[in-house]
Amino acid sequence: MLSKANRVTHPSDFRLAVRRGRRYSAPHCVVHIVSNERSSGVRFGFIVSKAVGNAVVRNKVRRRLRAVAAQLLPNVSVNSDIVIRALAGSAQAESTTLLAEIAEGIDRIVVKV
Repeated sequence: MLSKANRVTHPSDFRLAVRRGRRYSAPHCVVHIVSNERSSGVRFGFIVSKAVGNAVVRNKVRRRLRAVAAQLLPNVSVNSDIVIRALAGSAQAESTTLLAEIAEGIDRIVVKV
């Protein structure tokens, strides 16, 4: 589980990450990363739209993404906000696939920055 300090909660922070952050597109998700000097660590946020499925499916996908983020948290060393937008096929994807896609996106973006 992600602690409150590791979660993006304000809509303005989501908007900033999506509009101004660097982006990596994968088959099941899109990873947006923007540096954040105000936070003392990495914060994760999740966008799961109705295109993914009904409320039960969306919440299941959100829980799986949170678990993936908790696994990746110790490996990310930059102060940044990471917003993960789930795409329509993410409900059928394996957790290991989501983990690999998100980890690759973070690695590619962080290396570029």
